[in-house]
Amino acid sequence: VQLQAYGGGLVQAGNSLRVSCAASGRMYSSYVLGWFRQAPGKEREFVACIRWGDIITVYADSVKCRFAISRDNDKNTAYLQMNTPKSEDTAVYYCAINNRRGSSWYDPSEYDYWGQGTLVTVSS
Repeated sequence: VQLQAYGGGLVQAGNSLRVSCAASGRMYSSYVLGWFRQAPGKEREFVACIRWGDIITVYADSVKCRFAISRDNDKNTAYLQMNTPKSEDTAVYYCAINNRRGSSWYDPSEYDYWGQGTLVTVSS
């Protein structure tokens, strides 16, 4: 599976932005698609994830109630809707796939396929 993240850009704090992740190849129901982000000088951190088949979602506390993850099975695309972003949300956003039964969905090392990242800059 190949992933391509896109849709990043400059957004003013309080406005909204949606980033997308297009997958090529079959997306199995067991796949967990995660969004991670990495700010300059910081480690890559978990943002949100969705299990493709039953649409179970999990969010980091820092984005809960502000961001929403979803997927369109027909388009093989996942989305991260960023509402009321803050300056601390500025980072490169990556999408990735985890297909390891029983693994942690929060740990980036458990994800096998990664997109190239899209930069989101939130201006205050």
